Amino acid sequence: MVIEGRQTAAYDGELVVFLIGMRVNKLRAWRQWLPVAKAMGPMLRELSADPGSGLLGFRSFPGLRSVTMVQYWESVEKLQAFAGDAQRSHRQAWTEFYRQAYKGHNVGIWHETYVVPAGHTETIYGNMPLLGLGKVSGVVPVNSRGRTAAERLSRT
Repeated sequence: MVIEGRQTAAYDGELVVFLIGMRVNKLRAWRQWLPVAKAMGPMLRELSADPGSGLLGFRSFPGLRSVTMVQYWESVEKLQAFAGDAQRSHRQAWTEFYRQAYKGHNVGIWHETYVVPAGHTETIYGNMPLLGLGKVSGVVPVNSRGRTAAERLSRT
């Protein structure tokens, strides 16, 4: 559903933006990269089923030889707790990737983590359905958060 007019995300708290992806370096080596590609689905299902996990939302951007995912997290502590918990799906997938990674360079993975202090996000959606941070928190009219991008970025 398209929301008419100019909107901004209603999210107010600290935010962790986590970018994660994989790249197929050798297309024919599907036995090495297919398990890596398949590992993300179970992790996302596990996190989505647990409201206390800290994962707020995500969106995938597939490419020809790669996929990038943007994830929004409540805190870096919750992200790291998930990543390091031996009872959760990530730890096993991570261990298996590194065990296999030394057998060649047919697939690569990467991630970047950004911690955004509360009040230091700026979003705008014009005649758009909910997506990104707006999908996580809902939206409000853009002018309720400031008339300019600079005002919206410096909220405290």
